[in-house]
Amino acid sequence: MKKTQITINIELDENHIPEKMHWNAEDGGISNQETKAVMVSVWDEKDKEALRIDLWTKEMPMDDMKRFYHQIFISMANSYQRATNEDQVADYIVEFAENFAQQAGIKSKK
Repeated sequence: MKKTQITINIELDENHIPEKMHWNAEDGGISNQETKAVMVSVWDEKDKEALRIDLWTKEMPMDDMKRFYHQIFISMANSYQRATNEDQVADYIVEFAENFAQQAGIKSKK
C-alpha cells in the first residue's frame, strides 16, 4: 500500500497569529509553496460531524478572502455532485455561490 503526505508549515507571531504558511504535497508536485489561507475539513465518523481548521495570515487581502470562499463554494458543489450524482442540489450550491459573490461585491449581477 502506498502512503503519501500533505503538510502545512505555519509561522506564528508572538500572539500565535499566522504570519507565513507553506504547504507541501509531494505527489502533486507542490514543494514549500507559500499560501495566505488554508481550510482543511475532516469527517469524524464517531460523532458524525465535520472538523475544520481555518487559518489565514495577517497579509490575506479581504477581496482575496471573499474570492477564496466563493471558489470553495463552487468546489463544494462540484465535489457534492461527484459524490452523490444529485445535480439539482449541486446546482443549488452553485446558485448560492453566485449570490454570495454578488453580495460580497466580487461579481456583478448578470
